[in-house]
Amino acid sequence: MGLKEKMLSTINQHNLIDKGDNVLIGLSGGPDSMALLYGLLEIQNQIFFDIYIAHVNHGVRGKEADKDEQFVERLSKKLNIPYYSIRIDMEGYAKEHKMSSEEAGRKLRYDFFRNTLSNIGGGKIAVAHNKNDQAETLIMRMLRGTGIDGLKGMEYKSEDIIRPLLDISRDEIEEYIEINKIETRLDKTNLVPIYNRNKIRLEVIPYIKENFNPNIIDTLWRTSKIMSYDSSFLNEYTLKTYRSLMKSKKRNSITLYKKKFSKEHTAIKQRIVRQAIYDLTNNLQGITSKHILDVVELFDKGDTGKSIDLINGIVAQTSYDDLIIKMGNKEERIYYNYDIDFEKTTYIEETNCFIEANVIPREKVEINFKDRFIKYFDYDKIEGGLHLRNRMAGDKFVPLGMTGVKKLKDLFIDEKIPLNERELIPILTDDKNIIWVIGLRVSENYKITPSTKNVLVIRYYKKL
Repeated sequence: MGLKEKMLSTINQHNLIDKGDNVLIGLSGGPDSMALLYGLLEIQNQIFFDIYIAHVNHGVRGKEADKDEQFVERLSKKLNIPYYSIRIDMEGYAKEHKMSSEEAGRKLRYDFFRNTLSNIGGGKIAVAHNKNDQAETLIMRMLRGTGIDGLKGMEYKSEDIIRPLLDISRDEIEEYIEINKIETRLDKTNLVPIYNRNKIRLEVIPYIKENFNPNIIDTLWRTSKIMSYDSSFLNEYTLKTYRSLMKSKKRNSITLYKKKFSKEHTAIKQRIVRQAIYDLTNNLQGITSKHILDVVELFDKGDTGKSIDLINGIVAQTSYDDLIIKMGNKEERIYYNYDIDFEKTTYIEETNCFIEANVIPREKVEINFKDRFIKYFDYDKIEGGLHLRNRMAGDKFVPLGMTGVKKLKDLFIDEKIPLNERELIPILTDDKNIIWVIGLRVSENYKITPSTKNVLVIRYYKKL
């Protein structure tokens, strides 16, 4: 099977290109990217899609880089393919943002590709990573430390990036270039072990081939396939389990059921934590295995009110039966305070509930003890107006049956109200005191007595 047939098989098997797609090829002019270009040109006869060419001059090879740029531009005109290029200062960007040259080059390269795609109406970025690149990636990740997800290597398709050459070796590419007499450019920096990947390509892999396994490229490629299958299964299982563990999801926080979490295997717990962080922040940049393990350890202990700060404002926290991952530096305090109108029902937007207040003569009141959201008070003890608000610092009242004052904070602790829920609990007050912490306790000072003449009936209910 030739290169074109292998590429087509990969494209079909992994749904890399759809009919009518815009495909932007990152073309350096080297053998790999040139094989990608000409292979896709052949495949265009079987799948209708549009090809665009993009070239990045990284600004590190002087005149040679300029010649590469001119070569790609001439080729694009010859083939009548739309062409886009950019010159970047990779080394300067790397120093400014304190990252490696490789990371800087990748960031700038893909930003340019995506901006270009956006301007032409969207599509896919085709890059020339091949079987050898996959082997090099696995070795790099093993040296840094990785798990199953890392050992699956580069994916055939990741978001808008496609890799049609991932099943094809560098030897096959060079043979295709030679047979078809395709002119290419040689990047001499690829022949010098100045970057980590170059060192692995030029020094580590040849050493392994000579001393341990002459077929190391194919061996690592097979490993990546096996790990990819295992990773896919674990990710599917984790996602299903994560959804069953989720108690609530808000803009800045995700709450999980502690009891359900505790029953999972440690391997799945780690994946669930990682999934929750990704769900909250939409990336895992800077999140290490140490971060994940620290969160799992915190959640396993489950001590109420304990928390750890991760990075970028991410906080993991325990609260009674809840496990919470939130954006700590984005916490927004909620305040609400409504005046209660006796003439009409008041809608409380923050809790999506209604509250009604009526005054009825004592002899006409039929008290319902079963509904904890209907309460009765001595109306003549009310001072000023009625209000419904959430908690404030220093709140305290005298709970029914007690003679002493109790802090609202202590009531919440006694009732095991999670920290993230305390903000929304509605509190009925008059102009001076708390009358009812709705759903929890009423005040001793406003209870109905034998001398009560008028009863204040308060009904709090959910919007249907």
